[in-house]
Amino acid sequence: MQADLLVGFLGAGKMATAMAQGLVKAGLVKAGNIMAADVAEGARSSFTRAVPGARVFTSNVEVVREARVVVLAVKPGQAPEVLREVQPFFTPEHLLVSIAAGVTLNRLQSLLGSAARVVRVMPNTPALVGAAACGFAMGERVLPSDAGLVERMLSAIGCAFEVKESLLDAVTGLSGSGPAYAFLIIEALSDGGVAAGLPREIATRLAAQTLLGSARMVLETGLHPGALKDMVTSPGGTTIEGLQALEQAGVRSALIQAVRAAAEKSARLGQA
Repeated sequence: MQADLLVGFLGAGKMATAMAQGLVKAGLVKAGNIMAADVAEGARSSFTRAVPGARVFTSNVEVVREARVVVLAVKPGQAPEVLREVQPFFTPEHLLVSIAAGVTLNRLQSLLGSAARVVRVMPNTPALVGAAACGFAMGERVLPSDAGLVERMLSAIGCAFEVKESLLDAVTGLSGSGPAYAFLIIEALSDGGVAAGLPREIATRLAAQTLLGSARMVLETGLHPGALKDMVTSPGGTTIEGLQALEQAGVRSALIQAVRAAAEKSARLGQA
């Protein structure tokens, strides 16, 4: 990525802040080349504290005048108004990266003009700790280099995969909503630990670290999760007893259904 790349955020909330921090920490963009606009003074102040050297504005137009990569980081309902405001200042040199959930590529292009270069991204909340799992889809007018640029930007806050836009609902159901499933599992494991006699703080830390370590094993070994599960499961042991209880309770099916239900809901919201 060019050292002089100018990146602007329309909206200075938590996700925008996390992305800006990731770009700076990864050395992809200088803090002085990052800017954000937000009508809320608190959001602007938090952004500058988190990204020292970045510039903030009250006007979205000021960001678009300077930046070449513009991240749309407002609530979905605010996106049309914001994009209409900045549309007269968009040029073929601009690339819009939208993290506004449910706002389709067609909708983005209709608001900015058919020649606009647009990318739609589905991040998730672990971006706040540099561990995001993102999916992104490219608009029709993007340049060949845009996909690599977006992937490098998103990789600064975790990992990123390019998918067809039709698959972004599945990404939403899995990684977008997935942190909530993981938090529920951690809470339930902690409850189990407490029921077995552990103090709450220790039980929660053990549960969270167990999921963290297990996820790292999947990512770093490249082994199938089933193979890793079998490594823990000895004949007639404690783990197979626990797994049988999970199967009897339908946990596997429930998680599959959770992803599908969230993906279907995301599709319905996109059609609204």
